[in-house]
Amino acid sequence: MISTALRWFVLVLFIILTISGNMLVCLAVGLSRRLRCIANCFVVALALTDLLLGLLVLPLTATVELRGGKWPFGGALCNIYLSLDVMLCASSILTLMAISVDRYLAISAPLSYSRRVTPLTVTLALIAIWAVSLAVSFVPIHLGLNTVDYNVQHLDWGLGDEDKEGRYCQFEWNNNYVLIYAFGSFYLPLLLMSGMYLCIFRVAREQVRRIRAAMPSYPRTTTTAALAHEHKATVTLGAVLGAFIICWFPYFTFLICMSIKDKTNPPNTLHSVILWLGYFNSALNPILYPAFNRDFRRAYGDLLRCRGHSRRKLLFTRLFVHKRLNLTNRQKVMQQSETRTDKVMKGNEGKSLSLHERNGIPDEPW
Repeated sequence: MISTALRWFVLVLFIILTISGNMLVCLAVGLSRRLRCIANCFVVALALTDLLLGLLVLPLTATVELRGGKWPFGGALCNIYLSLDVMLCASSILTLMAISVDRYLAISAPLSYSRRVTPLTVTLALIAIWAVSLAVSFVPIHLGLNTVDYNVQHLDWGLGDEDKEGRYCQFEWNNNYVLIYAFGSFYLPLLLMSGMYLCIFRVAREQVRRIRAAMPSYPRTTTTAALAHEHKATVTLGAVLGAFIICWFPYFTFLICMSIKDKTNPPNTLHSVILWLGYFNSALNPILYPAFNRDFRRAYGDLLRCRGHSRRKLLFTRLFVHKRLNLTNRQKVMQQSETRTDKVMKGNEGKSLSLHERNGIPDEPW
């Protein structure tokens, strides 16, 4: 009883953390003008993918986990659930790869970055990511490409059949498909991400070396700043790549090993731990990727302290007061101008009157 309650608590807390963290990223970009740039489009896409995972997949996975692997909604919905799980996980991994490519282009060639990374290229990249994710999820599962006999899985049982022997909602595979799926969804993105981040680290070190060479008259200041920059780059890249490897490498390695052996019904504890470790990457992404950005940290602080509305209200108040002051100043200037004009006109009339009197000319004819 205590063990079940503890599992409920941990899983619910994990789901809330995943949903709230990724919602925080979306709100931060939506409410902060400084974060509305092309580079953050991939970060928002990653947050939306992980948010959908937390809303659509994780609650069902937790339900199956706490019911001993039994699925109460029938075979057709089981296939849809598994397809969503595979699609969103693949999309999250591929978006992480796109972020690494985007950051490499931004650091290695900053002058040509705006010409290479345009709204069109970002849109095409996101379309390609979702197309590949659909291709490795819904297509093989609903065509039976992932099963040993190439028949669509779970179509022979309906609602309420979970109590029958062997009725477990789990992803089936054969040797050929699992190798293609694991290589295309994880190992290839892992190689590309490792290469991109290695190049980013080398470019950062090269920039530090150039700074040192360009400022020889300030050796201490330059050396300190260079070492700090290099240390921050090392920590950032190490945290991002390390979290990705720790979370997903065990799952895909376990998937390949289990494809050689017979599947276990229900899935054992090792499978559950490795699966939730992969899900944990979706909870870490809102912390790792935006947290190293000062603007994101500031936006997080404003949202958590509910300061965004008060800041906007203060800004509108300042604009209103500024407009009122400008209007008041304009009215004062106009009044002073009118007063000066009246004085000049009265002075001219006085001068004309005195001139007429000196010449003996009456003001009005008789």
